Amino acid sequence: MDHLQEFIQQLLTQRPSDWERLPDFALYMDQVLNYMERQTIHIDEADELTASMVNNYAKTGLLPHPEGKKYNQEHLAYLTAICVLKHVMSGKDIELLIRKEMNDRGNIPQQGYPSFCSSLDHALSATAKEVEGYDKSDRLADAAIHFALLSYASGLVSRQYVTLLRQEMGETPVAKKKKGT
Repeated sequence: MDHLQEFIQQLLTQRPSDWERLPDFALYMDQVLNYMERQTIHIDEADELTASMVNNYAKTGLLPHPEGKKYNQEHLAYLTAICVLKHVMSGKDIELLIRKEMNDRGNIPQQGYPSFCSSLDHALSATAKEVEGYDKSDRLADAAIHFALLSYASGLVSRQYVTLLRQEMGETPVAKKKKGT
């Protein structure tokens, strides 16, 4: 299971660049896309960021609009968070969390981005340790179910915190559907 060991190593070591290591000069779209390939872990092509995605994130307000056609450190920080979170939450929830974590901390992402990276580091490291218990090829289905259920449980907790955050901010929570309707 060399591939799984390589993956565990990737979980333990691959991290987004610190704020100080993000390029401090403007990048064009193709440079952003190349840079972002190193910011997150990719399993397959579905994980890749495209120019259309970046443009849509800017159009919807999830990402600040580029300055001309150039992107800076702030854009890379936002894109890193978006690329990680899009796998587990809605764009509306991502927008709320980015606004609270990156903007409300002095209105500059360089203060919220390190907190995001620290949480990501902790999550990836804890998951890598958990994966090591499932490194036998005869347990692939068991491992897949185990981690899917962890993802489900963590997603429930995350959605609960988002609901509480929305209530704290005075936003109307989405009404629960009644069973059978």
